Amino acid sequence: MTLPQKLFAHAREHPQVLAQRVKRKGMWRCHTWADVFDRTRSIALGAAAQGLQRGETVIVIGENEPEHYWALFAAQSLGAKTVSVYPDATVDELHYLCEDSKARFIFAQDQEQVDKALALLERLPDIQGIAYWDNSGMWSYRHPLLQSFDDLTAEGRRQHEKHPLRFEREVNAGQADDLALLTYTSGTTSKPKGVMISHRWLMDNAVRMRSALPLQSGMEYLSYTPLAWITEQLLGVTLGLITPLVVNFPEGPDQVLPNLRELAPHIVLFGPRQWENIAATIEARMLAASWMARGIYRWGIRIGHDVHVARLEGRTAPWLSRLLLPVAEALALRPVRDQFGFVRSDVAVSGGTAMAPDVFRLFHAMGVHLRNIYGCSEFGLIAGHRGERYDLETVGPLLDVDPAFGAPLESRIEDNGELLLRGGTGFLGYWGKLDKTASIQRDGWYVSGDAVRKTESGELVYLDRVEHLVKLASGHSYPPQFIETRLRFSPFIKDVMVLGDATRPWVGALINIDMAVTSRWAEERR
Repeated sequence: MTLPQKLFAHAREHPQVLAQRVKRKGMWRCHTWADVFDRTRSIALGAAAQGLQRGETVIVIGENEPEHYWALFAAQSLGAKTVSVYPDATVDELHYLCEDSKARFIFAQDQEQVDKALALLERLPDIQGIAYWDNSGMWSYRHPLLQSFDDLTAEGRRQHEKHPLRFEREVNAGQADDLALLTYTSGTTSKPKGVMISHRWLMDNAVRMRSALPLQSGMEYLSYTPLAWITEQLLGVTLGLITPLVVNFPEGPDQVLPNLRELAPHIVLFGPRQWENIAATIEARMLAASWMARGIYRWGIRIGHDVHVARLEGRTAPWLSRLLLPVAEALALRPVRDQFGFVRSDVAVSGGTAMAPDVFRLFHAMGVHLRNIYGCSEFGLIAGHRGERYDLETVGPLLDVDPAFGAPLESRIEDNGELLLRGGTGFLGYWGKLDKTASIQRDGWYVSGDAVRKTESGELVYLDRVEHLVKLASGHSYPPQFIETRLRFSPFIKDVMVLGDATRPWVGALINIDMAVTSRWAEERR
C-alpha cells in the first residue's frame, strides 16, 4: 500500500472525521479526510495538466502547514517522489537539491520561497512549474511558470470534471516499492546525499515506531519539526495516515510553544537539544521564582521522582510519596506541565541521538513519560524505549519488524564500537550515487558509523559517531558527545565542548555559562 492509497481509504470510509487543524489569524481551521482528499486530488490533477509524470521529482519548500502535506500527497498520488526542503535553505542549497534530484516541479510556501525558486530557473531549464500557497505579497508577480494554489486547484477541478476516474487510476497504479521521497543528509562531510525512501520503507518504519509508542486513533499531534527531517515524515505524515492521528499545525514558527500550550496534544516530538532546552528553561524559571514557589516545585519534583522514576526503574515507590502524589500533582507538577502544553502528553518522544538520563528523569518526575527513539535517515528506526519500564542510560532494544516488511532487525558491533545492522526494508541506497551506497554496506550489513555498546539486557547505549571518538595519550578513547549531553543538563551551562587529544592523558571542557541564570543564582547568595 502507498500513502495516497491510505488517504483514499480514509476519505472513502470516514470522510467527515477530523484529519488536520491549522491556526491562522488566531482561529483554528479544521479539515476532514474528505477535505484533505479533495485538495490533494485537485493539486495532483492540476500538476498533471502541467506535465508532471510518474517517476519525476517534486520539491516542496516551506513551513509545516496543511498545504505542505497536500503537496506531498498530490505528487505521490501521481507516482512522483518528493523532496521536502528546510524553509531557511539558501538559493544555492535549493539549486543543489533541485539539480541533484532532477526536480521538475516546485511547490513553494510564500514570497520568500518563490523568490528563491524564480532565481533558479535560468540554471534549471527542466523545471515545468512553480506553485505557491500563500498569496501575501504576490499580487505583482508574473511568470509563465508561476501560479497560485488557487489557480492550480481550479485547473485540477476542471480536469476532474473531464476525467472523473483519472485520479483514482493514478492512485491505484502506485506500488509499495515506488519511491515516495528523497531525504537528504546534512552534508557535514560532503555534499548532501539523497536517501531513497519507498512507501514500503515508510510503512515499515512507521509500524516499528507504533510498536514502541502507545498510540491510539484520533490522538492529537502538533506538526512542528521540519518535514525535511525523516522523523517528521514518519510521525506526522505516515503515522498520521495509518493510525490515524489528528495533525495540527502552529500559526508560525514563533508560535509553536504558545500553540503547544493551547492545544496540549497527546503526542509531543522534539529533538534531544530541544528537550534539554526546555528542561533548562524550567530550572531557570524556578531559580527566578519566589522562595515559596521554588520550594513547592522542588518538593513536587521530589515526590514525582519517588513515584514515577521508581516505577520506571522497577522499584517500589515509598508509601508516603504515593500518598502525597495527588497533592504534588495539584500544587506543582500539573501547573508546570500546563506551562509547556504537556498536560495530555501520553506520548513524549525524543527523536535522534541520545540524551542525558537526568533530562529523562526530570520529565518523568513531572509526569511526562518521555522516551527515546533512535535511528538514522538511511536505515530507519533502530531502537527505542518500550513499555512502562526502560533503562534511561540506553536508547532501548532493537525495534520489532512486522514480518510483512522483512526479517527481524539484527545488530553487530565491530571492535571499534561501530554498529552494523540488517533486517526490515533495509537501506535502499543514495539517489544517483552507487559508489556512496556501496561505501556504507559490508557483506549485507548496513554500516551506521555510530559508536555504541550493548548492555547485558541487549539494549543499545549510544556513544557518538565513530569518527568523533578521540584517543588520549593513555591509549583510551572517549566519546565527546556522550559527556557533553550529560553536562548540558545543568541550567548554568548554555553549551559545552569537551576537549582532549593524544597529547594528554586527561579530558577538559570548554563551558559557555548561561550568564542570566548564573548571575541570578549569584545575586541570591551574595
